[in-house]
Amino acid sequence: MGGLARFSVSIEKELLERLDSFLERKGYANRSEALRDFIREMLAEEELKNPNASAIAAVSIVYDHHRLELPDRLTELQHEHHKAIASTLHVHIDEHNCLEVVVLRGRAGRLARIADALIGMNGVKFGKVLLTVPGELSS
Repeated sequence: MGGLARFSVSIEKELLERLDSFLERKGYANRSEALRDFIREMLAEEELKNPNASAIAAVSIVYDHHRLELPDRLTELQHEHHKAIASTLHVHIDEHNCLEVVVLRGRAGRLARIADALIGMNGVKFGKVLLTVPGELSS
């Protein structure tokens, strides 16, 4: 990125007070850093609408590992997509439930399909995907 550019923003006082309260709770040092983060997030969301955009995803699922053949089906699906998988983490929550986090790297459309297949697998109790761009946004 290049040098800094300054600009002013007009905003209602009440909205600004709510923003400042939010930024304080989140630990932002100043409004500028928060605005940069908000802009990056919006631009990343826009970029990820392109199924060919370079992306990285963290897919979290919770499931009962006693569920008939579910662990084997999850493993099989991951092996089918081994080139897209950067890492996995498996955590035993209790006697029955496991948390698995699968980190994927590749094109946004493909990662979304893999995430949907993992989350939508019969027996998965909860699933969530965080899809984002891996670095600087393209212009």
